[in-house]
Amino acid sequence: QVQLQESGGGVVQAGGSLRLSCAASGRAFSTYTMGWFRQAPGKERELVAASWSGGNTYYVHSVKGRFTISRDNAKNTVYLQMNSLKPEDAAVYYCAADSTARGRYDSWGQGTQVTVSS
Repeated sequence: QVQLQESGGGVVQAGGSLRLSCAASGRAFSTYTMGWFRQAPGKERELVAASWSGGNTYYVHSVKGRFTISRDNAKNTVYLQMNSLKPEDAAVYYCAADSTARGRYDSWGQGTQVTVSS
């Protein structure tokens, strides 16, 4: 498994921006599929964005055009830039890694809270 540490959560007004960071352990970070998930109270966890080693990315429809996932393989870090935040974006955001290329996220961070005030 990979150790993951998120940072960058906080409180922001609607329309504002935050950037989440996730630092990963391991020497093969560039091969990992990295994902950002979120879970709001009373809701299921959802995949917000993902980044594959080959450069492809995925975004859930509700964040397209507002969120950007990026990665710095030299720093073993993946980022989630969140712009034009809405109250419905408020959640605990989790970083996850698929480090074995089995199509499953096998490592998770502890989560970082994002609060959006209206």
